Amino acid sequence: MKGFKTILGAIAVAAMLSVSFSASAQENANRDENGKINRGAYETNGFWSNWFIGLGGGVNTYWEKGQEGLNIGIAGEGFIGKWFTPCVGARLGYKGVTNRKPIEIPGNSNEKNQWFMHSVNADVLWNISNTIGGYKETRFWEFVPYFTSVFYDHVYSNEDGKYNNLEFAAGVGLLNDLRLHKHVDLYIQIQAVFARAAALSASPEMFLSIIPSATIGLMFNLGKSNWDRHSSITPVVIPVPFTTDQYNALKKRCEELEAENAALKDRIAQLEAENAKMKGLKDGHTYIYKDGDFIEVNCEGKKSGPGIVYFDIDKYTLSTREKAHLEYFAGDALNKDSKVVLVGSADKQTGTAAYNQKLTERRAETVKKLLIDKYGLSEDNIEIKAEGATNNLFDTPAKNRCVTITLK
Repeated sequence: MKGFKTILGAIAVAAMLSVSFSASAQENANRDENGKINRGAYETNGFWSNWFIGLGGGVNTYWEKGQEGLNIGIAGEGFIGKWFTPCVGARLGYKGVTNRKPIEIPGNSNEKNQWFMHSVNADVLWNISNTIGGYKETRFWEFVPYFTSVFYDHVYSNEDGKYNNLEFAAGVGLLNDLRLHKHVDLYIQIQAVFARAAALSASPEMFLSIIPSATIGLMFNLGKSNWDRHSSITPVVIPVPFTTDQYNALKKRCEELEAENAALKDRIAQLEAENAKMKGLKDGHTYIYKDGDFIEVNCEGKKSGPGIVYFDIDKYTLSTREKAHLEYFAGDALNKDSKVVLVGSADKQTGTAAYNQKLTERRAETVKKLLIDKYGLSEDNIEIKAEGATNNLFDTPAKNRCVTITLK
């Protein structure tokens, strides 16, 4: 019993030292600008991130009620695990322990028999260093207690034969993780597993046995072995309180904008009403707008006066504006059977007579081509007269740079 108390005392001392060291090992890497410890939030790691494997060895013993002294044996272990958060992880491992102790076998109780125990253990890990002190990648010593569930295969033999006992057990442990490199750690582990005594001996009156062990080994961090914090949320900027004048000015501006918005809504309603009236208009019919309504008028028998389009100085192509004038005239006065005369003119203030003659021909041809291509008039129904600068009927040069369109 004295030896068992010694083991428990060692575990308690290791726990206190680990917490003390973790608390003193804080650096600015896990604190904010005000010196407060950051404890998250951290981005969820991917499936292949923060895995680790370990391999080690050490010593073990065995204790049950009434036992005198401890018989030390050898323990070997290996495991693989993953951290799901900086504070919580899990691992799956194998441990083999061997020892010598009296095994009470009916009919052969005085024999001392070598026994060997295989165990598969599943552990839930809790990193107290990261929980209390916040995650810090460069921390040297991390204190990780854990809960373990164990499946044992206890093998022992003597001159009477070989025996197996299978048993489930549970226990607790303390993993001290010392950082050597980003991907390599040294670990020191203390563990105590509680099992039914009947699983390890043939003494049915013994209910509980304790199997302590202490191991040391190397742990290798695989893949991405650190954690990223979520990006900081931009703090809300609280403005300096408004003065009375600023408040009144903003209030007035809001009222003005609300009035403008109401006026725009009224105008939209008006336009929608007008648009509704226009939906009933028929293509090819003539209407006049009077007192808010479109009134159809009969224009049959009416003949349109001459049309005219103007050209820029020394140009024989029409501007966009003049093309619109031509379109308006053609749509109102012409159809595909119309017969027209095109008279081209130039101003006499610029150019020679020969040049102006050629220019007026080109201007007339431009209008002719538009009437044919765009408005469907027959070429045979279009007559061209190029008069150069001889027919300056208007009082300014700009008016004389034109083509007139007259229906026959």
